[in-house]
Amino acid sequence: MTKKVFIIAAIAIYILSSGISYALFSSGSSLSGTKSSDQLVKESGNDYEAIVFNEEAKRTEECPLNGAKYSKEQKKWWEQHRPLGVMIENHQDARPQSGINAADVTYEAIAEGGITRTLNVYYCNDAGIIGPVRSARTYFLDFISEYGQYPLYAHVGGANTPGPANALEQIGDYGWNQYNDMNQFSIGFPTFRRDESRLGREVATEHTMYSTTSKLWDFAAKKRELTNKDKEGNSWDESFVSYSFKEDASASQRPETQTIHIPFWDYDDYVVDWNYRKDTNDYARKNGGTNHMDRNTNQQLAAKNIVILFMKESHANDGYEDNAHMLYGTKGTGNALIYIDGKEIKGTWKKKDREARTIITDSKGKEIEFNRGKIWFTIVPIDNEITVK
Repeated sequence: MTKKVFIIAAIAIYILSSGISYALFSSGSSLSGTKSSDQLVKESGNDYEAIVFNEEAKRTEECPLNGAKYSKEQKKWWEQHRPLGVMIENHQDARPQSGINAADVTYEAIAEGGITRTLNVYYCNDAGIIGPVRSARTYFLDFISEYGQYPLYAHVGGANTPGPANALEQIGDYGWNQYNDMNQFSIGFPTFRRDESRLGREVATEHTMYSTTSKLWDFAAKKRELTNKDKEGNSWDESFVSYSFKEDASASQRPETQTIHIPFWDYDDYVVDWNYRKDTNDYARKNGGTNHMDRNTNQQLAAKNIVILFMKESHANDGYEDNAHMLYGTKGTGNALIYIDGKEIKGTWKKKDREARTIITDSKGKEIEFNRGKIWFTIVPIDNEITVK
């Protein structure tokens, strides 16, 4: 009798454990090849170290940076960290760059010699590998300062000649040193690493520095005690001002084509064309006459909203070689052009001080409602001529 009880109990335990195992794996384990609703997974074939989410999950949660909708699980993930700004260069030899398309917001301006550079702000998506990462510039500090209390700022050194363009000294003045400042010079490997082979050809050393968004967020959390909150328990977004967002225009309201031509300093390799795509209601980017691609995904760079800010451009006159350090009048007010739904809106930008949000309004003073998705800000001198076809 005892033996029979033992056998029955063993069978019951086997059936129970088998059922539990089946439930676990059939409910969405990435090892089983299926996904549960809202599950965080590693994408099959993803070789650029990015975390992605189940694309079939319901998208109900709004990204505060650009209004795009994502799943509840993805929101739980982004709420554990704070916005991360990364300097990624746009020298011709650095293309195709890694991770620009995954940024929620991108800012572009000339760094020196007519060559533009981008500040890419990540929060709601994981880009994986990002780079080539380059040095800090003072006007980009003004833009990343809009993203709440102590936004992370990743760069490789920076302008440091005494004078108005001294970005590294300003970072110290803002109290960012050894806190939210993510300078490769002070962090190093393995958060940052050189990859001489990523671009598939030989390039100068300055075009070989990379990191990943996950490593930077992880370093900030473990070494700086900066997650979504700081050491004192203050949330990064207590003073953050989000833009307003709307749904896309219907297909019947969209034009067939629109091309925005931005010459910068008339250097052919850096001329930008944004070509409107009616089907996806976004703008695809060309740089130097060729499609500008993202090295991670092999997808053309694109944005739902293009905002051109006209600002006073000048040289710092700080004694730096060839007077190359640039300045832009990021504070105050000026003209703006906004491109949404294949249409041009003439407007105005306004920024009270370094930490204040850059507010964009139309000709009647009404704040612009952006389409949900990537916002790309381009800073040009006041006399720049933008042509639209």
